[in-house]
Amino acid sequence: MNTPDHPPHGRHPAIAALTRMLGVTLACLATASCAVDALDRAPASALEPWRPAQPDPLANAAGSDAGTASPEGFGVGADPRIAERHQGPDLDPDTVYSLPQLIDIAQREHPSTRMAWNRARQAALAVGMAEATFLPRLSANVIGGWQRTSTPSPLTFDGRLSDIETNLHGAAPFLALEWLLFDFGQRRALTEAAEHASFAANVLYNGAHQRIIHDVTHAFYTYAAAHSKLKVAEEALVNSRRVLKAAQERLQAGLATTVELALARQQVAQAELRRVNAQGVERNTYQGLLAAAGLPPTSRIRIGGLKERELPRTTVSLTHDAIQGALARRPDLQASYAALAAAKAGVTAAEADFLPKVYLAAIAGGNRNRFEVGHLPGIQHRSSTSAVLVGVTLPLYDAGMRAARLKDAEIQVDNAKKTFEEVQRDIVREIVLAESTLISALESYHAAGELVEVASVAHDAALEAYQHGVGTITVVTETATSLLDAREARLDAYAASLSAAANLAFVMGRMTSQRESWIN
Repeated sequence: MNTPDHPPHGRHPAIAALTRMLGVTLACLATASCAVDALDRAPASALEPWRPAQPDPLANAAGSDAGTASPEGFGVGADPRIAERHQGPDLDPDTVYSLPQLIDIAQREHPSTRMAWNRARQAALAVGMAEATFLPRLSANVIGGWQRTSTPSPLTFDGRLSDIETNLHGAAPFLALEWLLFDFGQRRALTEAAEHASFAANVLYNGAHQRIIHDVTHAFYTYAAAHSKLKVAEEALVNSRRVLKAAQERLQAGLATTVELALARQQVAQAELRRVNAQGVERNTYQGLLAAAGLPPTSRIRIGGLKERELPRTTVSLTHDAIQGALARRPDLQASYAALAAAKAGVTAAEADFLPKVYLAAIAGGNRNRFEVGHLPGIQHRSSTSAVLVGVTLPLYDAGMRAARLKDAEIQVDNAKKTFEEVQRDIVREIVLAESTLISALESYHAAGELVEVASVAHDAALEAYQHGVGTITVVTETATSLLDAREARLDAYAASLSAAANLAFVMGRMTSQRESWIN
């Protein structure tokens, strides 16, 4: 007769366990439909705005009510956390910052230099990780477990069936040593590839600083030219008002006509428009300089202007040796060459996959077990184990995976070679264009200088003649406009010459420190 404490005779406990597992599995399958319910997080349709079903948990953790308000239309809830801005360095509003000072600020504040430094450090860590593969690996392990077995017995006790229960539990701590002894140069090839990548990251880090120097220099010259042109426009406005005053005096004396007065007023209005436009250009170039220096757009600093210096009429043509030296110094070309060397090392590593590997393994440990059967006294057992193994592994078949990796590595070498050649050609093209641009800018500067001298003489003569009643207001306005155009052209050519000289130094790989001018 079966008691309530025991399953019916013939129903094995394993069947009961299987039944429980099946029930758990069916319950999991039943809850799988919850994954589809996650579509509630997305918009209901392609034409309806998204609204959060629940507040942002990160916002709640930060104590913010971001995303809780319902915006209009397709707007999103305001999140004040992302509106917090980096305030930038403390700058003295009374200091007039020169170009070298702005470059120094940019090298410290611009994100690109920090990111380039981080990439260089990551590449250095990759070398260390590759070198670590030459050393053995030692690990401490503990395996513990418990097993209980219940076996039905045909024997009865007081008319009831009885089961034989056995318990086994124990723990086995051990140390394991793994050491790859020989792999036909695969690890060495991977280490060489990492070293080449580290070298590339380091030279690109220096290149990032060179780029910062170039960008700040160019932005500084652009802003300084815009600032100078604003001053010229303001001076032109003053001169046009002087002509207007002369026309009014002549009209009162009966020596001029209302047409002349209208032309003088038109000249004043045009000069005012030029001043406003020049002021807008100055504000825009100021923001460009702040961006190049890595400063917030709300910064307010004083910036020094262009220093007048004598510019040469011509520049020495670059020789073949000079171009070769520039190629040897360029960080981007050195990085491209290092990438090619790394790709070649990758081919060596892929070829080593086809060869055997020799490894050493060792283990030392012990275990402690306790075995119990029913109400009998338990049996304890202790033992220790140590072993040293030397093995050789040789892959025979992997469905073409190794061959595919080797082919991919060879393709990477070909791509790296073509990339290097392309970078080399682009650098030579940049050098030639930079030299041509500098020559043209210098020629424009000297031509504009001669034009300023001639236009200035013509304007002074026309104004003096008009004031003495022997000239016309039309000639005065025309010469004033010509003089203003000539002065602006000279400023543009001067700034372009400085920028072109700086750009030539940059593409030649010589812009490695702060300088006021690269014209020499």
